[in-house]
Amino acid sequence: MSNSISRIFRCLSHGVYVIGVSNGGKYNAFTAAWLTQVSFDPLLLALSINPSHSSWPLIKASGRFSVNVLNSEQQEMAAHFGKPALEIDKLGSVAWRLSPAQMPILDHALAWMDCEYSHETPAGDHLVVIARVNAGKLNQSAIAPLLYRDTGNMDGSSALFPESFQH
Repeated sequence: MSNSISRIFRCLSHGVYVIGVSNGGKYNAFTAAWLTQVSFDPLLLALSINPSHSSWPLIKASGRFSVNVLNSEQQEMAAHFGKPALEIDKLGSVAWRLSPAQMPILDHALAWMDCEYSHETPAGDHLVVIARVNAGKLNQSAIAPLLYRDTGNMDGSSALFPESFQH
């Protein structure tokens, strides 16, 4: 693990999100930071997900997911949803409801969006999923979003960086 490479990559600015998934009466949510808008027309997002993640089959089967934008005061919520789904029922201890597309949305998120799967492409050890945004709502306009750089090493990702850049 390289602390210098980790620090370099923490300079990339992006938010922290909770992705809500559902299929066949099974619900889950997980923390994600690698998500970005990639188009205005149509409105498209790109989500990076490890294909071995327990929620990936739910996204693939339903063709949908929600994006919950966390605010700057919700770092504990980010940590909560960052735990493996096998350990706890992550949605059991927070206020949530179903979006118009029947995906979990958090009552206290800064904003939420309903997304529809379009396609995916392999990207190293992850998949990049392109999804169309079909609905959304801004819940709180006076609070800043939670930024990944402000979470420190909450997710333990510093250990995943290589020792040096490969040429």
